[in-house]
Amino acid sequence: MNSRSNKPLGVTRCGDTEFRWGERTYVMGIVNVDPDSFSGDGLRDTEAAVGQAKRMVAEGADIIDVGGESTRPSARPLSSEEELRRVIPVIEKLANELPVPISIDTYKSGVARRAVAAGARMINDVWELKRDPKLARVAAEAGVTLIISQNQRDSGFRNFFPELIASLKKSMQTALGAGVPRENIIIDPGVGFGKTVEQNLEIVRRLSELKVLGRPILLGTSRKSFIGHVLDLPVDQRLEGTAATVAIGIANGADIVRVHDVAQMVRVVRMSDALVRGKSS
Repeated sequence: MNSRSNKPLGVTRCGDTEFRWGERTYVMGIVNVDPDSFSGDGLRDTEAAVGQAKRMVAEGADIIDVGGESTRPSARPLSSEEELRRVIPVIEKLANELPVPISIDTYKSGVARRAVAAGARMINDVWELKRDPKLARVAAEAGVTLIISQNQRDSGFRNFFPELIASLKKSMQTALGAGVPRENIIIDPGVGFGKTVEQNLEIVRRLSELKVLGRPILLGTSRKSFIGHVLDLPVDQRLEGTAATVAIGIANGADIVRVHDVAQMVRVVRMSDALVRGKSS
């Protein structure tokens, strides 16, 4: 199962943090400042979000991803003003109080620009630069890391996995063309986001094939509906299913896992790294 590429991915510098790809798997903790979150963990106020982020870092999170708009298919789109009202106070406080990088989960260039000014050092775009390509220029000008997440909601692939890879490659070219350094790009196959249960399972199973793109891979399976479908369980009972996808994802090449349950998934990551990378401490 260990299909890791021997080609080194180098180092990505994110604020004061260095991500040395291949040495271990990094954990991104999810902080949703949105009561409409699909996972049921959405928060309504700044202090609750800050408290959750601090707890996640204490539990071992390497990155905190702050989002203000739900990505559920039926969710109400937010204006930039409302999204900024939710996320900027959280990012400002966390940037001053946490030792790990803060990521802003947004597809809007205006929100990303303000978030970076507030202290975010990553931009996590769940629309793969398709909704707002100017977001790549924001990342380039600020010198921050850009996560490109594949989104299939506006299109259906006929030859799923090759077209997924081609889509990510095209978005990488958009980012590079806007001036984002290659070492600042992370790719995410976008589990969920218009994909079927079978396609989501295929992503985890074939994750190593994304190594052809030559960039670190982020995998976000936490609590998602395909796990609920397989196990016939609600959102709040998908911990073990998530753990299985994280472990197999790491064996197949994941460099970052984006999770809600940080304490438990840090243990899964450490054990998986011991088995896959030979890293026992």
